[in-house]
Amino acid sequence: MSCDKTTESWIWSTWVKTPVLGNEEILLVSACLPIVNPELYKKISEGRVVLFACPERESAAYYGKLASMIRSMKPRKLVVVTIDGSPHCFALHASVNEAEYILGEKIEREHYVVLNGREIKKISPNAIRVARYLSIVNTMIEEHPEVLSELGKYSKEYNLSRNLE
Repeated sequence: MSCDKTTESWIWSTWVKTPVLGNEEILLVSACLPIVNPELYKKISEGRVVLFACPERESAAYYGKLASMIRSMKPRKLVVVTIDGSPHCFALHASVNEAEYILGEKIEREHYVVLNGREIKKISPNAIRVARYLSIVNTMIEEHPEVLSELGKYSKEYNLSRNLE
C-alpha cells in the first residue's frame, strides 16, 4: 500500500473492483481476531489490506467473491488467518482453495491458524483439502490414533465428549 495506514473492511461490504485491492497483499482474517489477540492482529495486518469475514455471521460462500476480486484486481498475495478449531473459520481457508480452482490459476497465498488465541501456525493448502474429506481424516485417525492426544491439547469439545462416553 502506498500509505502507512492499514485499510480495513468486511469482505461482503467490499466491491470486487475496489482499486485498493490491486497489486496488494490482502489479509482475509477472522473478524474476532482483533478481540481474541489485538497485538497479533496489529502485527499481521500492518501494511496489508484487511478483509474481515465471519462465516458464522454471514454467508460462508466466499469463494465466488474471492474469485471475482482476484480476477478483477490481481492482488499480489492473499493471506488467510483464522482461529484454529473453529468450524466456521475453516470455510475461509476452503474458499481460497475453491477460488483458485474456479479461476484455474495459481493464487499466491499463505494460510495460518491461531492456536488457543496466542500462537500462529502456518497451514498447507493441502491440509485444508484433506480436511474436507472426512473419510480420509477418519482413515488417518484409525492409522494414527495418537493424533487424538494432540487434539486433546486444544479441543474442549473433544475432551468433554470423552467424559460423556
